[in-house]
Amino acid sequence: MKIILYLYLYFLTAYIAHAQSLDPDFRDRTEGLPIFQNGYVDQPYVVVLDDGSWLCVFTTNAGKEGSGGQHIVSTISRDQGKTWTATLRIEEPTDESASWAMPFKTAYGRVYVFYSYNGDKIHSLNGKMNIREDVIGWYCYKFTDDGGRTWSKRHRLPVRMTEADLNNDWSGKVQIFWGIGKPIDLGRRGMMFAFTKLGRYMLEDGEGWFIRCDNIHRERDPEKLRWVNLPEGEHGLRSPDFGSIQEEQNIVELSNGTLYCFYRTTMGHPAESYSKDGGRSWTMPQIPSYYTGQLIKHPRACARIFKTSNGRYLLWQHVNGASDFIHRNPVWISGGVEEHGRIKWTQPELLLYGPHPLKDAMSYPDLIEQHGRYWITETNKVQALSHEIPASFLEKLWGQFSIREIAREGLVLNEAGDDLMLRSLLLPKEEEPSKGVGFTIDLEAELTGLAEGKLIFSSREPQGRGFWLEMAANRAVKFTMTDGVKTTSWQSDAGLIRFAGTTQLALVVDYRARIISYVINGQFNDGGKERIFGWGRLDTSVGSVSTRTLTIGDIRNGGVLRPANRISRFLFYDRPLMVTEVVGNHRERMRSVLDRK
Repeated sequence: MKIILYLYLYFLTAYIAHAQSLDPDFRDRTEGLPIFQNGYVDQPYVVVLDDGSWLCVFTTNAGKEGSGGQHIVSTISRDQGKTWTATLRIEEPTDESASWAMPFKTAYGRVYVFYSYNGDKIHSLNGKMNIREDVIGWYCYKFTDDGGRTWSKRHRLPVRMTEADLNNDWSGKVQIFWGIGKPIDLGRRGMMFAFTKLGRYMLEDGEGWFIRCDNIHRERDPEKLRWVNLPEGEHGLRSPDFGSIQEEQNIVELSNGTLYCFYRTTMGHPAESYSKDGGRSWTMPQIPSYYTGQLIKHPRACARIFKTSNGRYLLWQHVNGASDFIHRNPVWISGGVEEHGRIKWTQPELLLYGPHPLKDAMSYPDLIEQHGRYWITETNKVQALSHEIPASFLEKLWGQFSIREIAREGLVLNEAGDDLMLRSLLLPKEEEPSKGVGFTIDLEAELTGLAEGKLIFSSREPQGRGFWLEMAANRAVKFTMTDGVKTTSWQSDAGLIRFAGTTQLALVVDYRARIISYVINGQFNDGGKERIFGWGRLDTSVGSVSTRTLTIGDIRNGGVLRPANRISRFLFYDRPLMVTEVVGNHRERMRSVLDRK
């Protein structure tokens, strides 16, 4: 009986452990709740109505982006995104596109939606017919007073003619523009939103402009709303050093009334700017950075910023230095706090990923807050989804600035000593990459002048299966894992391994997200100036790499690395750690080192 009970408990424990490893991952795009699917779906933006329901507006089309019949619709969810009503057309699909809907709810419950509309009926340029016309024409709006069940007639916003318009392909007879961010609520001072005006068709010479209305919360007669175009003068927000592509501006307001604007470029970095006079003038745009001083990397994709009800900020980004539209999977997120009148950003955490690098390219997100919970909406241009983001995840992200503790969850090996070199450690059983969640190895080492190719640790068996970390050229390291046939590997950023003093190095292998990443001396590897990507894609077709033991150091040829080399701390986690957790580990260990001194 005891043997049967023992076996029962053993298999039950094994089953529970395996089931837990297969629990849904909120970061997995395929776990998202569907909003809508069509040939083209973009910018699923949500406002929470007074009765708690969600009103979502977006741009859609039976064909591809920019083709005829593009129009805007609305839909309602009364159960926090689980189900949605049939879509209601705010504009009908016709030969004239209506696109890029941005909703705003007033203090008394009316919802406005601002959008581009080809009111000039332009379909040709210089003899070329059937041009893409979803970024030309009028800035328009409609509103609903019954929660999106019906919409008003179309109204046109006054968009001031400026130098960019007068020098465009139509010499000012037609304006070229679009917007991607929701208007922000300025309280008694009204509301404001950003948009991009173009000086040349198609998508050239972009600059940021802003529309403000100071009486939208009080005035119900649309003919009496006061619209102001900002900044003052003939030129929008742009830097002469950042090239032609400066677009998709979006804004938040800081606690002191300063406005903060963020937008995309093709430099491999986004841009930021501040206004202390309500948008009339702006600081010269700069490349933003994390609190570590690293410049934020981002391709030509929507770089969206959000302000949360707790007075903090979030930044949607892709952490790669490409100049194209392609690399939008995975999504990373940074947390922001105000410091000396500016926003200070954390290093990025992985927020969402999809199994197909291109098919699951995600963009044009929105943030929903309700009753202390958070959701993100996004689209791959065909399918719009919503994802609940655990509040605990975001709180930990915002805590990255001050965290100073060793992560305990999932810690299965914790070895410390003056020198662990040539120690053999018993490893826990590791699932195959296609079935498991991954692992993290975090170590503290002195690797003075370690030669390229020398092993730092290895679990590789004589038959070939296992994983290892070795020294690479230019003070980098390279991780490799193999099932004996298939192999996958990724190298860290160069120049971060200290040849004098202690290096704190964490390797994060995330099976579910299919990502290999490094955090070295508290700094997330983003590729720096040398590489577009600092994180690498893991080939999950690699089979089992599970082996019995891991040896610290290089035992090949029967020798120790060299007298100056040693490893004094080795942590193994049976899960991928957040960047924030690794930062906490490194700060706590550094404090311990300083205390010992």
